[in-house]
Amino acid sequence: QVQLVESGGGLVQAGGSLRLSCAASGGTFSNYAIGWFRQLPGKDREFVTAISRSGGTAYYADSVKGRFTISRDNAKNTVYLQMNSLKPEDTAAYYCAAPTYRRAPASDPDEYRYWGQGTQVTVSS
Repeated sequence: QVQLVESGGGLVQAGGSLRLSCAASGGTFSNYAIGWFRQLPGKDREFVTAISRSGGTAYYADSVKGRFTISRDNAKNTVYLQMNSLKPEDTAAYYCAAPTYRRAPASDPDEYRYWGQGTQVTVSS
């Protein structure tokens, strides 16, 4: 059983930056790909980015490509999401998630088994 805890959300002005963290426990972290999703109230979860188990491959939604960077430190059991040039439309609750053991990263939230509780990001105009 993998537990995930997000942190780093907050209020920022448009054009600013935030770094989110996703800390994992309860499993061998390097055996799990990690994805980030975001969600607005009443809306479906939207894929943001994902990273492979080794950190060697990353995937991004077109809406964040060039602005967001995902990385991981397997020694610290943590994945980071660096968000630059933030826009008001980036406002959402951000969740990190892990698929089952040794599964590849995916953009479909149904492929993910373990979820954090989320952290709110609000970008003011």
